[in-house]
Amino acid sequence: MHQASLLGQSVKDASHYGWNVQGDTIDHSWESLVMSIQNHIKSLNFGHRVQLKEKNVEYYNAKGSFVDSHTVLARHENGDEVSLSAEHIVIAVGGRPHYPTNVQGSHEHGITSDDLFFYSKPPGKTLVIGGSYVALECAGILAGLGCPAHLMIRSHPLKAFDRDMVNLVMSSLRGHGVQILSHCEPQSIERGSNGRLDVVWRDEASQTCRDQFDTVLFATGRQASTWALELPRVGVAMDTPTGKVLVDERDTTSVDNIHAIGDAAYGRWELTPVAVKAGKLLARRLFEGSNVLMNYETVPTTVFTPLEFASVGLSEEEAVSRYGNERVEVYHAFYRPLEYYLPHRDSSQCYIKMVCEAVDTERVLGLHLLGPNAGEVLQGFSTAINAGLTRDQLHGTIGIHPTCAEEVVRLHITKSSGADPTLTAC
Repeated sequence: MHQASLLGQSVKDASHYGWNVQGDTIDHSWESLVMSIQNHIKSLNFGHRVQLKEKNVEYYNAKGSFVDSHTVLARHENGDEVSLSAEHIVIAVGGRPHYPTNVQGSHEHGITSDDLFFYSKPPGKTLVIGGSYVALECAGILAGLGCPAHLMIRSHPLKAFDRDMVNLVMSSLRGHGVQILSHCEPQSIERGSNGRLDVVWRDEASQTCRDQFDTVLFATGRQASTWALELPRVGVAMDTPTGKVLVDERDTTSVDNIHAIGDAAYGRWELTPVAVKAGKLLARRLFEGSNVLMNYETVPTTVFTPLEFASVGLSEEEAVSRYGNERVEVYHAFYRPLEYYLPHRDSSQCYIKMVCEAVDTERVLGLHLLGPNAGEVLQGFSTAINAGLTRDQLHGTIGIHPTCAEEVVRLHITKSSGADPTLTAC
């Protein structure tokens, strides 16, 4: 869906590169997009089933619950039950979107990001509620696909990320056409006589506001799918508000032979690659004698807003908190991607920030990038940061011209200098 929204902008840019695009109207078929997505998901699921069979993994399409610390009862949809016993058991049930209970009509009239992939008709004017990855991504995608998108945020978006970067992400979303409703609390949703949804909320000044929408999408967090596992029966400690399982650095729960990985584990990044890697390392510790632990400190990630935001390592705020202001140096730059020149696209939010430890060779503590294909750019740099990258090593690297990634190795302006970080063309 992110790619679909970007293609709309590419079509608009095409005429500036000599392509004969007729008129200003671009038609998009929501139905064709959803059909393609569903076919893709079905093919992925089929491929996973095939791989499980090839690797002699017995698959049960059933719901499980603990009988004791070594036994799980699997209940099939037709009522059949199977008792499964094992020396080790891994909880990896992930999570499901959460509907807020304090918003009247949320469950009856709202949808979640999961539903969006199955939505049979264009969602029209949509109110997205939440300040998470998912909320920002959905709002940006919908705006890119031509749906009027409003984003309602109760407090601060992307709380765990560098604040300079987040502010620019929000500015970019506004420029993309997303209407931001900051510091607002939804109160109720009702179906109006015209079939549209009447939404009531309180704004920052505690005034009551209302508007009508075709769709209301909740992206207010996810709840771990542990509620049916009967974990208290076997003594597995949990974080009650979230339903997540408490684990130690080895991904082991309060019961020695029961482990938890991925979104079901408390305090872990809710990212698929993190769960995959944690699972591999856990398997090697259990069955190969390995002692290698998952590194949750330098996890690279991307928020797929229209202008992508990628990040790895410490934010400026985290670095200052950990090392002190005098031991942190920040290099930064505003830059203009090559593909923005001919269409004269706004590049004011394209920004790079590198957070370094201000001693010796200036070890890189965090790298944050806002721009086209930011996720692709950051993947390679995250490997280097995991290996102990220093600012001197980065500065000694030859850039690939003309790319956005080149601007990372060119970083030389410090935030403390007060100099203008806006770069000019070479």
